[in-house]
Amino acid sequence: MGKAAIYNPYLDTLGGGERYTLTFAKVLAEVGFDVDIEWNDKTIKEKLSKRFGLKLPNNINIVDSVNRGEGYDICFWVTDGSIPTLRSRRNYLHFQVPFHDVNGTSLLNRMKLFRIEKVICNSFFTKAVVDKEYGVNSIVIYPPVGSDLYKAKRKTNQICYVARFSELTQNKGHEILIKQFKLLVKDKKFKEWKLILAGGTEIGSLKYLKRLKHISLGYNIEFVESPTVDVLKNIFGQSKIFWSGSGFDVDEVKNPENAEHFGITLVEAMSAGCVPIAYNAGGHKEIIENGKNGFLWNNKNELVNLTKKIISTSGLFSALSKEAVKTSKKFNYEIFKENIINIIK
Repeated sequence: MGKAAIYNPYLDTLGGGERYTLTFAKVLAEVGFDVDIEWNDKTIKEKLSKRFGLKLPNNINIVDSVNRGEGYDICFWVTDGSIPTLRSRRNYLHFQVPFHDVNGTSLLNRMKLFRIEKVICNSFFTKAVVDKEYGVNSIVIYPPVGSDLYKAKRKTNQICYVARFSELTQNKGHEILIKQFKLLVKDKKFKEWKLILAGGTEIGSLKYLKRLKHISLGYNIEFVESPTVDVLKNIFGQSKIFWSGSGFDVDEVKNPENAEHFGITLVEAMSAGCVPIAYNAGGHKEIIENGKNGFLWNNKNELVNLTKKIISTSGLFSALSKEAVKTSKKFNYEIFKENIINIIK
């Protein structure tokens, strides 16, 4: 069908936005495009494929430069908040982050946006901020979640949380979860429970991880660094509950970039039958129907009390778990692929 260019300045963080980028490339390759991804390390394709469990077609290549799409039929560009001058026949600009207060509606930006066919956001939370900041009418295509990768296994008394061990940009809320888990297990009914904290360490602070481990000493808390898909299959499969503290204590109006923009690991956990209890902010509100497929918590005590309620109320875990699995299917690869094909037709 032609040639496609892909650019993402954050590829080596191996996070949710990078899964989005790689899956966009996979869709283009499957419909017949030769896809070039700009990056200066050719091993990044293997790293990304291994981290996300994605089988990538041979017509996806890593190149030193895509020259802002010049000579390409399609260019998919993940922005760092700036508006690039893109030169392909058809240009798509993707916002992973709700950038604000960056003079988005400047004359220069407005001129550059004439070359952009579609502005794409990963959630309505991101869209609301981006549209206001840049004066655009973006479309929302939810991230492709590997919900088909994860299945429920024999559930144990285990809570999990999967998020990058980092203090960069977003507040992932690890510390508040550790503190509340300590309170939970003070109750003798829950003393046998375990908390698993897993996440990438490629981009972040080792001091931060060291501090988290220090405050966890003496408790049944396990840290899993840069887990593979196979490791996550066991974590999600065996856990009953998924906690998220992402965005805790953040003013999502003043600092929307510090809240969770969507919540890919949240959906992955739900696909394996974990019941989510996530902080009531950002993209979490687009995934969780409070009391139907999980719960949104607003204060620290509520996190513990909701956890106890799910565990102690007969039939509640089972009902919520079934609904969580059902919800996860709304964000699968086939729906993502269909959405991408519709915009590039």
